[in-house]
Amino acid sequence: MKLIEVDKGRYRQHLNRVIAGFIASLAVLSLLCGQLLIAFFGNQEVVSGESTGNLHLNFLGVLVGFAICAWGLYLQRHREYFREIYYVSRLKALQNRIYRKFKDIKQAGEGNDVDALTIMVFYFSSQKLVYLLDDNTLTLSQVDKELEAVKARIAQLGLNIGPQDFDESLLDKF
Repeated sequence: MKLIEVDKGRYRQHLNRVIAGFIASLAVLSLLCGQLLIAFFGNQEVVSGESTGNLHLNFLGVLVGFAICAWGLYLQRHREYFREIYYVSRLKALQNRIYRKFKDIKQAGEGNDVDALTIMVFYFSSQKLVYLLDDNTLTLSQVDKELEAVKARIAQLGLNIGPQDFDESLLDKF
């Protein structure tokens, strides 16, 4: 995966609209599915002051509504409107894969392993990109320090490595 420039304003606007649409759709579909399940399979007799016994059907309605909403988003992921949202979500998933192996990667990087240094420079560069998009300024200075340390180590070794050299197959080594 290569790092690309993401228009922060458009990304945030699209993400907020998608989240709002997802929540609204989930609410409507949950109610609709829950009522349909109760109509077909539920207890129709209502005794004043007693439970209807349809809680499990309402919960199932929420699960069905969520599944429909998630499936709808999945089908839309390659449309232009979702391009940046999908890219950032895939980037975050890749960061998670790297993070799970980061202890070994960092250890290899300290031993001047070129693949580990490539992964590390990509990881910190991608974190900086995502943190800037999500306005996570609290930990941005720490990421900058880590990125500069990795770049200094690469320069010290006389290598020419950047985030563009990263390939996901490098993770298989660790």
